[in-house]
Amino acid sequence: MIYNLTYRQASIVKRQSSVVRKCLTSHVSRLTIFFFISTFLVFHSASAQDSLFKISITIKGDFENFTVDNLGNYFLLDKQNQLKKVAANGDSVGVFNNVRQYGKLYYIDATNPLKILLYYKDYNTIVVLDRFLNLLNVIDLRKAGIFQVRAIAQSYDNNVWVFDELESKLKRIGDDGSVIFESTDLRMVFDSTPQPVRIVDRDNFVYLYDPAQGFFVFDYYGGLKNKLPFLQLRDVQVIEKIIMGRRGNKLTMYETGSLNLREYDLPGEFKGADKIKINSNAIYALKEDGIKCYLIK
Repeated sequence: MIYNLTYRQASIVKRQSSVVRKCLTSHVSRLTIFFFISTFLVFHSASAQDSLFKISITIKGDFENFTVDNLGNYFLLDKQNQLKKVAANGDSVGVFNNVRQYGKLYYIDATNPLKILLYYKDYNTIVVLDRFLNLLNVIDLRKAGIFQVRAIAQSYDNNVWVFDELESKLKRIGDDGSVIFESTDLRMVFDSTPQPVRIVDRDNFVYLYDPAQGFFVFDYYGGLKNKLPFLQLRDVQVIEKIIMGRRGNKLTMYETGSLNLREYDLPGEFKGADKIKINSNAIYALKEDGIKCYLIK
């Protein structure tokens, strides 16, 4: 049987098909992440010959911190406060070592591979770099009247989220330091206001993480959508609506909007890691001798 659709009907079908594909893609992505991490943790607890994973690359060095962007590039901070970018294959890409002007680097955000954010907490200053670690911009939060901040993050519209602790407000600021958006005073909303150490902008929500109180989940207009009491987590991440973090020698995973909460014992080689970062197909660990990347075989 052949159906002749009008232009309007065809457009509706096309839009519906697009929505279905997006939903299926998102669902498959979440399942892939759960499968990847579950498989990793289960099989790494077994004998070496049973492992489904291999060390893809080891970058040796005495590193203070690191992060990885969604293209697999490494951003490595050494003990001398020098930031180095290394490509996924191990090739050096760039170096930023302006350590005297801004002091100790507190946080690196590589959410946007073309716009790297460096936060220097002692000077309330955000330094913006390009993909080769060349200087693009400097945002002095003090000029915007913001004097106490621990958490910043890249925002959905390529601006910057900050949490102003003195005013207890979530704010979004532009490249010129101007305040584009600010939430209501959260002291008027909560008995105990958040003191976030991490902000994540993901899947149309902003996640504030306070180790003493858990996650505060807001929409882009500052409306509280959820509060999740997952306490004292380290290495907090949100990927495809899956919240992850580790507490002691265990990894906690929670799929938002569900009852799907899981906790795994970390394999022995990860128990001494200073930091762990998880992507959809790799797990990175900062150890005393450097950084190791584990991939599925």
